[in-house]
Amino acid sequence: MRLFRYFFVATFLISTTPAFASKSAREVAAGIALYNQLKFDAAFPSLEIEAQSGNVESQYYLGEALRKRNRYMTPEAQQWYETAAINGSIYAMIQLGRAKNDPCAIMENCPPSKKTQAEWFVEAKKITLPKANDGDPESLYLMYEITLDHKWLEKSANAGYPLAQYWMAVSERQGEGYFFIPGGRDASVRRWLLLSSEGGNPKAMMEYLETLYVKGEMESTRHWLEVAAATGEQAALSNYGAYISHTPDKVGYPLDLVKGYAIFSLLKELGDSGGVQDYVDRKIEKIAKKMTPEQIEQSKIVAQEWKTTHPPVSFFPEKLSD
Repeated sequence: MRLFRYFFVATFLISTTPAFASKSAREVAAGIALYNQLKFDAAFPSLEIEAQSGNVESQYYLGEALRKRNRYMTPEAQQWYETAAINGSIYAMIQLGRAKNDPCAIMENCPPSKKTQAEWFVEAKKITLPKANDGDPESLYLMYEITLDHKWLEKSANAGYPLAQYWMAVSERQGEGYFFIPGGRDASVRRWLLLSSEGGNPKAMMEYLETLYVKGEMESTRHWLEVAAATGEQAALSNYGAYISHTPDKVGYPLDLVKGYAIFSLLKELGDSGGVQDYVDRKIEKIAKKMTPEQIEQSKIVAQEWKTTHPPVSFFPEKLSD
């Protein structure tokens, strides 16, 4: 049984996003923040405004949101992917290159594109390869996404890119690579998770602190759960809020009902995104039974302070999603 509870929506969530939560709430465009909370309907108006104003990231995410909502590549989604690609988004070029795997290909109704899938991949590689050859960590990772050649993933991980380090841990855990010393594979997986965590990857943090808990390293478990919660990662916040409010107490935090209630009140703002609403409501009710009215009022102040000093709550959906 896993200690740290994860929520997910299979249609939209894979693992993590390279734009980790080191950004402050003020640096995350409103539409992208809503997208990362899986609030697609609410995200569209903001994404459209941001995209039309020239925000390339919002152009890309608008294409993603439109494709996900319709479950296939629509003409409008492709228009925004192509707009982002023309404005230099390698991620958009990769998604356009992968369009042959889209359900529209099966239905034989994919919208016409400015380039073929192969041409988009060629364009992405033409821009990315020189930067990768210069050692740029993200470009090394993007070369892996373009070519699916594991050597690029390893180069990116060794260059310090947290997302690549996370996927190195995942690939080795699934059997990639050779380890002759007993326990070598587990040690390598743990090392990659630690490096990715230190680089700010909240999903890596959640998996790394799971290994810490299993080994009984409670002080480090508490540290990394708190760090992960500070990124805005919803599963980390959920666990952190539960454990500091002792609903239940599994890792030894001092009791803090006010902060625990505040954190769950922030999670409640997600509504039913990600299927968390029932769980959050039950936790809030359980914590509230231990609190005075004065403490509940105080928690509102704590929640507001958290919102202004931390990134938005996020599910961190995969940027290059299926």
